[in-house]
Amino acid sequence: MKAQVLHNYDDDLTAASWLTYQDIADPVLSKGSEVIVRIGGAGVCRTDLHVIEGVWRPHMDPTGDALLPLILGHENAGWIEEVGSEVEGVAKGDPVIVHPKISSGTCLACRRGQDMHGEGAFPGLDSNGGYAEALVTSVRNIVKLPKTLSPKDVAPYSDAGLTAYRAAKKATRHLLPGEYCVIIGAGGLGHIAIQVLRAMCAAEIIVVDTSDASLQLAQECGADHLVKADGGEVEAVLSMTKGHGAEAVLDFVGEKGTTAKGIAMTRSAGSYYVIGYGEDVQVPTVDLVITEKNIIGNLVGTWAELTELMELAHRGLVQLETQEFKLEDANAALQDLHHGKIKGRAVLIP
Repeated sequence: MKAQVLHNYDDDLTAASWLTYQDIADPVLSKGSEVIVRIGGAGVCRTDLHVIEGVWRPHMDPTGDALLPLILGHENAGWIEEVGSEVEGVAKGDPVIVHPKISSGTCLACRRGQDMHGEGAFPGLDSNGGYAEALVTSVRNIVKLPKTLSPKDVAPYSDAGLTAYRAAKKATRHLLPGEYCVIIGAGGLGHIAIQVLRAMCAAEIIVVDTSDASLQLAQECGADHLVKADGGEVEAVLSMTKGHGAEAVLDFVGEKGTTAKGIAMTRSAGSYYVIGYGEDVQVPTVDLVITEKNIIGNLVGTWAELTELMELAHRGLVQLETQEFKLEDANAALQDLHHGKIKGRAVLIP
């Protein structure tokens, strides 16, 4: 089959292309619980760029030469192509979306439903992913799609959508009518979070972004207030919230100064949710004691939450803005993402 393969890291992301479009061996089943998914869409994520530039190398490839070559792609959806001998409930041709973490199902974290913290592989980061024509995964990781949803239209939900959903869901558990939630970054994840918040709570939604196009998308998704990130965004948010800040701030950027600004936008006893990453969070401990602000990390979501998100999508309460690329054009999609040219999410289609 054809696949896009990473052979070398590029610490500065300056190369003209990063992946090689080549023939590789077809995936095969090695366990009775496995399935092969024929890829209908593979989402292009900023994490893929972080893998290319080596951000994940200390965690996934500490020696720098053991993991590569690697097929990227952790946001995958498609159709069941083959099932193992122990698989029940799905058959060839069924449309599915794939949870990004292949968890064992028997470790303590798995049994508590925390799939993303369970023991197992994370295709696209520590093993071959879905920038290919087919992918082998566990039956435990797939969610059957209703007929209303097409694999190419929902693939990015498996990580971007799921991560945004989990963070927004956490915030909705404490947001009340008349309170505020700030979204920093209305791109691929942020525009999903806006819709989740709109569907699940009655707080006012403030969106902060550097891009006029992203702010326009945020408005289309249901944002109540738009703030251009031009250096005065903290003051603008404080003014909108009567000087107190927002009860919840969801930071989908996590770099270039947004962490300090996000915490400054958070009111006392409020919660700052870190979703994007790239810089350190630096807060004097005395400030945390005095303000009782919460700093909460977010890593993808559970299989159950992916099922919940698919229900929202099925009901039309959440819609994904996508740009489609052929699999052979993966480098173009990654370059466009790197240079901020993607509206919503890019999807590779074999």
